[in-house]
Amino acid sequence: MDLNDTPEQAAYRDRVRHWLDEHKAGAPPRAATGDEDAYLAARRRWQGRLAEGGLAGVVWPKEYGGQGLGPIEQLIVNQEISSAGVPGILDVIGVGMLGPTIIAHGTDAQKSRYLGPMLHGDEVWCQLFSEPAAGSDLAGVQARARSNDDGSWTLNGQKVWTTNAQFAAYGLLLARTDADVPKHKGLTMFVVPMDAPGVTVRGLRQISGEAEFNEVFFDDVRLDEDAVVGGVGNGWGTALTTLMFERVTIGLGSEGLGYRADRFAAPIADDEAARRDPEVRKRLGEAGADLLALRFTAYRTLTALQSGQIPGPEAALAKVTTVNAAIAATDLIADVIGPDALEADSEWSYAISFLPGLKSAGGTEEILRNTVGERVLGLPPEPRLDKGIPFSELRARERAGTTQAAIPTRDDSSGVVGGSTHAAVPTRDDSSGVVAGTTRATVPTRDDNSGMVE
Repeated sequence: MDLNDTPEQAAYRDRVRHWLDEHKAGAPPRAATGDEDAYLAARRRWQGRLAEGGLAGVVWPKEYGGQGLGPIEQLIVNQEISSAGVPGILDVIGVGMLGPTIIAHGTDAQKSRYLGPMLHGDEVWCQLFSEPAAGSDLAGVQARARSNDDGSWTLNGQKVWTTNAQFAAYGLLLARTDADVPKHKGLTMFVVPMDAPGVTVRGLRQISGEAEFNEVFFDDVRLDEDAVVGGVGNGWGTALTTLMFERVTIGLGSEGLGYRADRFAAPIADDEAARRDPEVRKRLGEAGADLLALRFTAYRTLTALQSGQIPGPEAALAKVTTVNAAIAATDLIADVIGPDALEADSEWSYAISFLPGLKSAGGTEEILRNTVGERVLGLPPEPRLDKGIPFSELRARERAGTTQAAIPTRDDSSGVVGGSTHAAVPTRDDSSGVVAGTTRATVPTRDDNSGMVE
């Protein structure tokens, strides 16, 4: 694997850098500094300018407004945006994950209607997958869509940890449409207008002080027949496409999250006592080595993607180790800087409080480790008590308390973990378009007619 740009890539990097040099004066700040509505409007406009300049939807086919390039070119764009000190696109979830899903599974009418406004930031999207009782076991979703005689659908249920829901125009939602078949087979994907009657969004305040995530309730929400994406009953396969693009988005954006040794070393270099402390030097060296190895691993994955290969289950290990290494590095920063690192205006406060939540992004660490153990190391799989059993029977057993409904370690033989997948930071820029993950689901607090106790 050659880590240097090819001549073509170097020329592309120069073009991207030149465009950013010409336009960055009109970019909004990376983080909101006042009126959030005004900031979001500025971020939407900036995404539109990036799209016009060919720096959004880099890997999208040209026929849908993209550039038709590969993940290496997307990485180059991410790196140059980060170096320029300007925000990336606002709707990372839409452009990075949901748009490609619609391109792969949507109808021509859906592609024509949704992709253009999504790419230019006119309509922000959210991903409506996780539920209080269905996060890492994504196939266990209980939100229910019932078909009507006129071809429409009626949706009831709840989703949780949904990023961007508070200002999204649309969401891509996984719902159960048949409870009398095994859980992976009775699912369907829908496009949901977030302003539809019966949709209620409630923000969740985080330890970082922000409210990026939301609970979303659906009470008799009516969906048109053409809201189905990928066909009725094919929701699991459609969801796997979204999860695969999530992996790619995380890999492309790992540098933008700041997981680089030089960034963590800077505050320590400014502290003479810390520089001379052997324990600090040891911990910094360990963190730097881990982060550098992970960076090269990400490049290897991107090189494979560039040649048309699909990322395998070993990508789960990269996610676990990346987050843990970043947490170890920020812990070191907190130990060196002390309480000042947690001040609201500290550049480290957000990372220190936000990063632990990423341990549950894209599936909990325990499930991802099981995926690596089974699919990479060849260890025996854990038992699956739910395999082949109709979902309605699983729910009946669960209510009766006769047996645990499921002990999932992975969702299917592809090695893709169906985890909580909500993560672009909408008001704090990640500089690259990385999807930043979710945190752990909470104990539900209200009941709804989906049959799920919240």
